[in-house]
Amino acid sequence: MKDQKFGRILMTSSAAGIYGNFGQANYSAAKLGLVGLSNTLAIEGMKYNIRCNTIAPTAGSRLTETVMPQDLVDALKPDYVAPLVLWLCHESCQENGGLFEVGAGWIGKMRWERSLGSIIRQKNRPMTPEAVRDEWNKICDFDNATKPQTIQESVNTLYEVLSSIDSRGGISSNPTGQKTSLSSSSIDPSQAIGMKLPGTVYSYTHIQPILYALGVGMSTKDPNHLKFLFEGSEDFSCLPTFGVILSQAAFMGGGLASVPGLNIDFTRVLHGEQYLEIYKAIPSSGEMTSEATVADILDKGSGAVILLDVHTYSGKDLICYNQFSVFVVGAGGFGGKRSSTKAKATANPPNRPPDVVMNDVTTDDQAALYRLSGDWNPLHIDPSFAALGGFERPILHGLCTFGFSARHVLKHFANNDVTKFKAIKVRFAKPVLPGQTLQTEMWKEGNRIYLQTKVKETGEIAIAGAYVDLTEAADKPESKESVQDVGLQSNLVFEEISRRIKDGGDQLVKKVNAVFQWDITKDGNTAAQWTIDLKNGSGELYRGKARGQADTSFTLSDQDFMELVLGNLNPQKAFFAGKLKVKGNIMLSQKLEVILKDYAKL
Repeated sequence: MKDQKFGRILMTSSAAGIYGNFGQANYSAAKLGLVGLSNTLAIEGMKYNIRCNTIAPTAGSRLTETVMPQDLVDALKPDYVAPLVLWLCHESCQENGGLFEVGAGWIGKMRWERSLGSIIRQKNRPMTPEAVRDEWNKICDFDNATKPQTIQESVNTLYEVLSSIDSRGGISSNPTGQKTSLSSSSIDPSQAIGMKLPGTVYSYTHIQPILYALGVGMSTKDPNHLKFLFEGSEDFSCLPTFGVILSQAAFMGGGLASVPGLNIDFTRVLHGEQYLEIYKAIPSSGEMTSEATVADILDKGSGAVILLDVHTYSGKDLICYNQFSVFVVGAGGFGGKRSSTKAKATANPPNRPPDVVMNDVTTDDQAALYRLSGDWNPLHIDPSFAALGGFERPILHGLCTFGFSARHVLKHFANNDVTKFKAIKVRFAKPVLPGQTLQTEMWKEGNRIYLQTKVKETGEIAIAGAYVDLTEAADKPESKESVQDVGLQSNLVFEEISRRIKDGGDQLVKKVNAVFQWDITKDGNTAAQWTIDLKNGSGELYRGKARGQADTSFTLSDQDFMELVLGNLNPQKAFFAGKLKVKGNIMLSQKLEVILKDYAKL
């Protein structure tokens, strides 16, 4: 299986192994042993595309027909178990390490559950059985229970216990009788909500936006990325998601520690969700001031969620708004509300195959590069620190994956035009390791692009419930005609191209398979835009920018365009003389001969 990079393993356990059964000690031990074996094989086989799962079936068989009525044997036919078996063995099924009860046409997945427990030990004091007795109800209380899924989560708990005992001398009983968790955090929403954090200032030159673009995977290998990597580019721009960098000091700079009513353990703070909305294009350099407010606090039982609203200004101009959703592990149970109208909600994608899927390989140094944008958490660079967190090696920043995902949408649905980007919302679901492949799946519904980002090697979803909102113009081809459009000679050529596409569009699409955008200028200004789509459907020509991503874009004057198609102007000489500007895949321009040839003979 390792050699072929594929495998599906299925163990058959039993309810006797899961729950125990009188008189079946040996059988139960073996059956639960299979679950442990399956769990380990699932972990070891993951990187080889080997999946291992376990079923605990109840079925009528020769083994049970002597102890079951015939009607029940018939109702529990193996036919009602086999479809689950087939699905778990199918190459497209990515389920791994699962345990399923199945029988009579019903299927249910099982998982472990753990109470919040109680820390009995206190620093420099003996731990006694009497203390265990006194805390027994709390130890066995499954209200607000957690559901650990990995051994790392179990190990993390022990690290947290040791840290808590060492730093605070142990946890005493709560005099109010309210449940406590492993966390030493305490929260009073009535004091914290509405409080403003100390303001932060972020000053930067063109270097920081370029570092950020490199950190989220942009490369000079793609000529369309140059506008984000070269300060000398005529349309040099900041990626829209650079907006989180402007304001992240409000979240990471320790400002939450100054808020009354928020006594939280910052070693247990996780970045849960992120929302960013752009109001004005982000300047490529400048000084930004951010103002942060605790918008709301939610009680999720196993933890608390702090909604931190951050507004970022350039002078008096509002540039962007961020909402950081901060999850404090173990800080729940304070009796607060579970939801808020102030929270920017996530959204599930449509129930159909994605419209676009893009794969992007991160480098082994991706986290080391991204941290230069200001997130200095050693979890992303120091192997020993990552090991304390239960990770095999340093993980990628969630906001780095966020940046990859956003620019995939920007490329495919906005032609890398930052003015079309309005807002983005994501939920961070699973960590990514540097070197893994990010697979972004995208669905277009009007001006909203739904997305989810997976780790291609494991199939696990890293970013979920996500979407990007584009401006209204992004949903329509631009159709406004400039006044200068009147009388352009090039209009005659594009009319002829339109006729040729209608006559032989299917064949042209097969031969060309590309989208070309033309920006025609007059007196130095853009006078008309045309898009030749010979990639989708049976092909078409329309006015305006490409609706998705143009493979090649051309800019030249109306007069030079005519000289070009008449054969009086050599394209290479026009390019080197600066008369013809080309972006994207230059080699594809050779395929234009199919639709431009013989124009001079018309």
